[in-house]
Amino acid sequence: MLLTSRRLRAALLAAASATLVAAALPPPAPLGIGDALFPQLGNPGYDVLTYDIALIYGGSNTEPLDAVTRIRARATERLDRINLDFTHGTVRTVEVNGHPATFRSAGEDLVVEPDAAVAAGSRMNITVTHTSDPSGPPTAGGWVRTGDGLAMANQADAAHRVFPSNDHPADKAYFTFRVTAPNDYTVVANGVRTAKTRRGSATTWAYRTRHPMATELAQVSIGRSAVVKRLGPGGLPVRDVVPAADREQLEPWLRKTPAHLEWMEQKVGRYPFETYGVLIADATTGFELETQTLSLFERSLFERSLFTTTPFPEWYVDSVMVHELAHQWFGNSVSPRSWSDLWLNEGHATWYEALYAEEKAQRPMATRMRAAYERSDQWRTDGGPPAAPKRPVPGQKISLFRPVVYDGSALVLYALRQTIGTDAFRQLERDWVREYRDAAATTADFAALASRIAGRDLSAFFDAWLYAKRTPPMPGHPDWHSTAPTPPVGG
Repeated sequence: MLLTSRRLRAALLAAASATLVAAALPPPAPLGIGDALFPQLGNPGYDVLTYDIALIYGGSNTEPLDAVTRIRARATERLDRINLDFTHGTVRTVEVNGHPATFRSAGEDLVVEPDAAVAAGSRMNITVTHTSDPSGPPTAGGWVRTGDGLAMANQADAAHRVFPSNDHPADKAYFTFRVTAPNDYTVVANGVRTAKTRRGSATTWAYRTRHPMATELAQVSIGRSAVVKRLGPGGLPVRDVVPAADREQLEPWLRKTPAHLEWMEQKVGRYPFETYGVLIADATTGFELETQTLSLFERSLFERSLFTTTPFPEWYVDSVMVHELAHQWFGNSVSPRSWSDLWLNEGHATWYEALYAEEKAQRPMATRMRAAYERSDQWRTDGGPPAAPKRPVPGQKISLFRPVVYDGSALVLYALRQTIGTDAFRQLERDWVREYRDAAATTADFAALASRIAGRDLSAFFDAWLYAKRTPPMPGHPDWHSTAPTPPVGG
């Protein structure tokens, strides 16, 4: 097509302007939102509204999957460039608002330059065609290779090893997954299934969340799995995903979930999502994970079976299951605004794990908390205080999950209950998950709500219990003492 002279001049001027803008931009660099523990995690300048992630699994869990990630977002400032978190995959093309965009990698960021700047307040649609690579050490996170396929374990900062994203829990969004796999595989993902389409030798499965979700909680299971369905409290759909060969052996554990749900609802109110279930993966990960609506469990724990021929007492396995269920309220529905707020996730999940063991197996909460108190000073020395944890060991992000964020943080909740009383504490728990449902919240938010319910300023309590190097005296238990060595003067 030939251009008129007027159109030609306009095109040349636009090209010259774009060249000048490009020349003025600094070199691409990884950005972050300033998280104290993961400084380059997340990206400024936009708010993700939805992810639509399409994956093609060919039957090998060592080969990269072909993928397309579509992101719908709102720009919160003018964007000449758009940084996405993404690594461990090959990017083939990027489009912004339907137009091809240039892109480069910088650190663990994918830096995209659209053909025109995105105005503040405007919507933008980003489409990235890429691969999603399941290779690499299991400790890196992202895809977990199972005995019959794949699952995801993205906490804390590994979702961007699977798909391009704004990989920080402060930016929650709605998700759609469309996964194509050979017909003899079953695919399950977060949320509810919206479609299942078979074409020839492959089937495409579609799932969608009805509530916003943090990237670290995304889950896609691909395997020769059985999906066991039942109803929970109030008719809640419960679906468990297990290796098909183990379905009957695992059933005694699976049928416990409705009662676990009922117990948690009695404590903190209605379950916050559209479905729940457990995903028992044929893998040894060293952890369990509260992926939203479908908690990930390994078949083995510490090289021993957690669910089959288990050496663990029944009450212990039950309490582990309740721990991950409790996260659906604490950590999933109410997400941490920063990773330093992690104590709110793990402290609460540990609290309800211990409370369940107390009520159902006569394992006194006070006994566990006294043991935690004795170790608390050492945990603070090793890992930092509960709300100011030390940064993870480089290359070992899972090292963030130290005892201080589990029993050390549940100890804070025990001290809080001792301080404000049982009735106020119960009200705080229910109000917390109701007021911040589907949102991200901070330690300061929790402290403010506790103060309001208690009817007095609790700032001094939270400053001491969450940030001090030494554990304060436990209210009501003057006989509790630390067994950690006393640091030298000036130490």
